[in-house]
Amino acid sequence: MKSSVAIFDELRQSIGEIKFLADPTVGELRIACADSMLSGLLPVIITRLSSRHPKLTFHVGQAFSGDQLYRQLRERNVDLILGKFAMPLADTDLQPSILFEERYVVVAGEKNPWVRRRNIRLAELVNERWVLQPSDNNVGRVQVAEMFHACGLDFPAATVFSGSIQLYNALVASGQFLSTMPMSVLRFGPKRPEIKVLPVKLPQISRPLGIVTLKNRTISPVVKLFVDCARDITQPMTGLGGAPLRRAKHASGNNRYE
Repeated sequence: MKSSVAIFDELRQSIGEIKFLADPTVGELRIACADSMLSGLLPVIITRLSSRHPKLTFHVGQAFSGDQLYRQLRERNVDLILGKFAMPLADTDLQPSILFEERYVVVAGEKNPWVRRRNIRLAELVNERWVLQPSDNNVGRVQVAEMFHACGLDFPAATVFSGSIQLYNALVASGQFLSTMPMSVLRFGPKRPEIKVLPVKLPQISRPLGIVTLKNRTISPVVKLFVDCARDITQPMTGLGGAPLRRAKHASGNNRYE
């Protein structure tokens, strides 16, 4: 059964490549990602590709853990995963392609009193009401925890745990909650003037964000288009102020996406 899945997948990929050679504006791409990608980078990539190749079709699936994303890729239900991961990948059957190093910032609503401050220490915010990643969102939660630990602080006792960027935005915009937000969401996502980045000095802790495909699987021309487009769009994120971003070692050793 496993062999037949791979055989029919390769046949489907070959048929798709023939169609693409006949007409480079057509093709189909199946993508899996987490909520932060849906709220930031992915719509920008799809918009640009669609404008250049108007007959491309995209099927986008959402998952909340690395295990679910890996399963979709290994079962060949998707062509690629877009997300954040720990390096090196422990899974030898996966092929990562890093776009840039993702960092977090602390955000608050424009009516929150902390917005009026010019300099803030993270220790001053520990007892505020937070919206943070749930425990099963491993990479994001570990990265945020490392930010607090690097400042000699425990992970804050959050009021709300969720993996939904939409919920983060709604609660933070109310002015009653603080949260951490991936910089890529702020850069590529819809502009939210009611949400402000707080001037908190944070340790330079980052995680690779990129595209993962399955090794020993034929890469379609449409996947190559997607990867090239993603690299072009994210090129300004490869460093801040011309300096390369530092990659922090993932403490847990687990490869989970955000």
